[in-house]
Amino acid sequence: MPLSPRFDQALVWASTLHRAQTRKGSSVPYLSHLLAVSALVIEHGGDEDQAIAALLHDAMEDQDVTEAEIAARFGPAVAAAVTGLSDAFGGPKGPWEARKRTHIAKLREAPVTLRLVSAADKLHNGRAMVRDLRLQGPALWRHFNASPAQTVWYYRAMLEALSEGWSHPILDELREVVDALATTVDAQNTPAK
Repeated sequence: MPLSPRFDQALVWASTLHRAQTRKGSSVPYLSHLLAVSALVIEHGGDEDQAIAALLHDAMEDQDVTEAEIAARFGPAVAAAVTGLSDAFGGPKGPWEARKRTHIAKLREAPVTLRLVSAADKLHNGRAMVRDLRLQGPALWRHFNASPAQTVWYYRAMLEALSEGWSHPILDELREVVDALATTVDAQNTPAK
C-alpha cells in the first residue's frame, strides 16, 4: 500500500503533539510507540486511514486534541477511529477500571478496521511491558495506575473483546504476548522456594 502525503502530515503532527512526552518510566520518546503501532498496522494489511489513526490514537487522550480537529486535518474516518480508540477525552481521567471496562465493551462492537489498530497498540504496549518487567522487575509497576493483576486482567479482556467475531494473525501475536505477560507477572509474584 503506497502512503500519500496525508500520512506524512499525520506523522509530523503526531511528532509535534507528543514531542515532550516519553514512554512510562523511561526517556524513550513517545513517538516511538506511535511509529511502532502504525508500522504494525501497515505490516498487518491496514490501509492509510488505519495507519494515520495509529499515529494519532493517543492524541485525544494525552494532548486534548478534539475529534473535530482530527476530522478537519485527516477526514471523518480517521477522526472516528481515534475517538473509538480513546478511553478518556481531555482533562482528568476517571477511575482506571471503570474506563477500561467501558472501553472493552465499546471494542466488542467495533468494526474490524478499528480492532486492527487497537490490537497493534496492545501488542506493542504488551511487548514493551514484558521486556521492561524482565529488565526492571516489579519496580516497573510504580509507573502504572493498575496493579500487575489488573493489568493482566485488562490485556486478557482486551484480547477476548478484539477476538469476538474476528480472526487475524495479529491476535495470535497478541495472545503470545498476553501469555508472556501473565507468566512473567506470576513468576515475579511467586515466592522462591
